[in-house]
Formats: sequence, C-alpha cells, structure tokens
Amino acid sequence: MSSSGRIALLVPILPALLLASMLTGAGDAGMADLRAVLAGGDNSPLQMIVRDVRAPRTLAALLVGAALGVAGILMQTVTRNRLAEPGLLGVNAGAALGVVTGITLAGAESGLAYLMWAGAGALLGNACVLGVANAGRQSGSPLRLVLAGVALGATFHGLSSAMLLSQPSGYDQYRFWVLGSLAGSNGGMIMLAAPFIIFGLLAALFLARPLSAMLLGDDIARSLGHSPRLLRAAVAFTATLLTGSAVALTGPIAFLGLLAPFLARALAQGLAAQLAASAWLGAIVLLFADLGARLVAQPFETPISVMTALLGAPLLVWLARGSVR
Repeated sequence: MSSSGRIALLVPILPALLLASMLTGAGDAGMADLRAVLAGGDNSPLQMIVRDVRAPRTLAALLVGAALGVAGILMQTVTRNRLAEPGLLGVNAGAALGVVTGITLAGAESGLAYLMWAGAGALLGNACVLGVANAGRQSGSPLRLVLAGVALGATFHGLSSAMLLSQPSGYDQYRFWVLGSLAGSNGGMIMLAAPFIIFGLLAALFLARPLSAMLLGDDIARSLGHSPRLLRAAVAFTATLLTGSAVALTGPIAFLGLLAPFLARALAQGLAAQLAASAWLGAIVLLFADLGARLVAQPFETPISVMTALLGAPLLVWLARGSVR
C-alpha cells in the first residue's frame, strides 16, 4: 500500500476518538446529551459535564498531541537523531522548575497559575540551553544542543528537588502536575495556549522546505540560500513554543514526542508530509492514551504519562537496540 493510502486509513480514526472522548467518563452522557450541547441546550448536569469537562479535555488532547508530535519530529530532524525528543531543549525541566517555584514561593494552586509559571519556566529553561549551545566554538551544532539540554535539564531538576525538600507541603501539588493530566484543562487555559500552539504548527510547516535541504548537508543548504545556524535556531524556537505551550497546559507527557514521529516516518515520505502525519498521529495517540487513563482504573484516573510510557517505552528500547547495531 502506498504512503498516501496508509495515511488515508488514519483519517477516520481521529474523529472516532474525538467522539469517544466526548462520550467517555464520569456520568452516563450519551449522543443525545452531546447533540443538546452542540445545539446550545439547557444546563442539565450531564450536559454541563460534556460542555465544561469533556470538551476542554478533548480539545486539549488534540492540541497537545499535535504540538508534541511536531516538536518531536523537528528535534529529531535538526539533531539527526531519532532518539531525540522535545525535552532535550530543557523545556520540560524548565517548566517543572517554574511550577515548583510558583508552588513554593507564590502559593500557586490553580491550573491557570500552573500554566503561567510553567510557561515562564519553559522559556527560561530553553533560553539557558540555547545560550550555552551557541556560546564559543562550534556554536549551534546538534551535539552541543543535546549536551547543553541534558546538562541544564539535570541542573533544573536538582533545583526543583531542593526547593521541594525545603517545603514538603508543595510536593503533592507538584506530583499531580508532573505526571501529566488533561483533567484540569478548562476553556480559559486552552484560550491562552492555543494561539501559541497553532502558530508553532504553522511555523513548522513553513520550515519544512529549508529543513529538507539541510538534511542533504549544511553545504548544500547554504548553496540553496539557507543558513544552517539560523535554521537550527528557528527550529529550536518553534519546538520550544510547541513544547512549552503543551507542557504548560497539561504537564510533561512522556514519550509522545518520540512515538508520533516514529509512526509518521513509517507512514509518510517527505518532511512536510511527515510533519502533518506526526501532528495527526500525536493527537490520535494522546486521545487513545487519555481514554485508557479514564477507563483502566475506574472510578479513579491513571496519570496520562503512565499510559504514554506504556506505549512509548517498548519503542524506545527497540530504537535503542537498532541504533547500537
């Protein structure tokens, strides 16, 4: 089967998962309640659950899945390493440090407060990584970017742990956030994060052509009028925008930025098609994982990162074995 045929098979999966997400969860809401919400019906308890709880959660899964899928394939392309993932830019560790700072020093408790602190921490963390990666000789190289991300990420995690040890009462709040969850998403948070995610997705499509040239080598990219250094900076900024917005909205979600690009490469050819497929597949995987998180331990809810780790960890082992060979 051709790549276009394989991609066509995926098209109906996302709408089906969107519908399942709107109908699954606490309360016995059915199609009639969903139709009433879409038609602007009354405020019955079930319709309020669909409109105020499930709809924002479903939309958050759609946006975050697409954002992390695209950020993952951007990072893997610019570093030329299929084991790379968005967290290498220091975004996850920076966002975690921001949330810990908000909890311990400013008494942050709401999802909106977490969003603001995580966003600020993600930007600060990435700025530090890019600053180190672009300092001195061989600035901007993929290896320096990876090493700077790993080193500063460990530093940020150490600072977060030290702050939590100094104020243990904030640990429970942090633990809930760091495991990742779509349950706390609401309309206000989505309205804040969505413009950044949409802009990042459009920017990624714009970068597809020059990135394809850079895959042929820096010299060929220069001969075609592209600056590899500026291009890497633009990719890092775009991946940061996507990952920072996603992490700020839902907390860190493990392995999604690794799993979606791998599936996209298996289905699509050409970087532009792979970017689109990675966005689509990221949304599919996250919606599927979120449905599993709601159903596996009813009436309780499993952290979303646990579900994505169960899906992505075997893939990471397989990829690592292949890279060693």
